[in-house]
Amino acid sequence: MAERYFTPREVEALIPALTEIMERVMDAHRQVVALGERMQEEQRRIAVAGGGLIDRARWKADRARLEQLTAVVQEGLREVMAMGGVPKDLALGLVDFPHLRGGRVVNLCWKYGEREIRWWHGLDEGYAGRKPL
Repeated sequence: MAERYFTPREVEALIPALTEIMERVMDAHRQVVALGERMQEEQRRIAVAGGGLIDRARWKADRARLEQLTAVVQEGLREVMAMGGVPKDLALGLVDFPHLRGGRVVNLCWKYGEREIRWWHGLDEGYAGRKPL
C-alpha cells in the first residue's frame, strides 16, 4: 500500500522538477547504455580474435565514466522516489504516482515531455494499458 495517494493536480505541480530530474537521468542512462555496448563489443572483439591487447587506460577511463553516470542515474531515481514517484522506464521517462480512483488503487502515469497528467493505469497494466483520466 502506498504511503500517499496523489491527485492529478499534485503531480502536475511536480512536473517542472520531474522534467529536470528525468532529463538528467535519461541522458545519463543513454550514455550508460552506449558505453556499456561499446565495452561489450570490445570484449567480443577480443574473444573472437582469440585474445588481444586492450587499451587499459581507455578501459579504466570508461569504467570510471560508467560508474559516474550510474551514480547520476541512481541519484535522480532517489530524487523521484523521494517525491513519491515510481520510475518505470528510463528510456521513455515514465514515472507512476499512486492514486485512488473509484476506491481502487491505480497509478497516475507521467511520461517525460508531458505537461499535464492525463493518463492512469491499473497496477498490473503498465504503460500499454494507459487510459485517459
